[in-house]
Amino acid sequence: MSTWEIIILASIICVALKVAGYLVPPRALQHPTVARISNLLTVALLAALIAVQTLGAGETVQIDARLPAVLVAAVLYALRVPFAVVVIAAAVVAAAIRAFT
Repeated sequence: MSTWEIIILASIICVALKVAGYLVPPRALQHPTVARISNLLTVALLAALIAVQTLGAGETVQIDARLPAVLVAAVLYALRVPFAVVVIAAAVVAAAIRAFT
């Protein structure tokens, strides 16, 4: 398969999944177990994405300025600091670490 054939196939699969989502009756999604699992899956996928983007460098684990910045952001977010301040503080921490290393 060429790259374009793979892209077209992936696009068709994405559209089919989207259409399948519309075919699920709303009553099935309102079940407490399904709602709980979907909420937990969302959090797990977001955590995995953050971990991969923070620690991943190709096929290796790389610890650099991103890790302390994410930790500072997590602490500030847990303290309910406004989101704009969290982002700025994390950026300052990452920039300071990169400036001194």
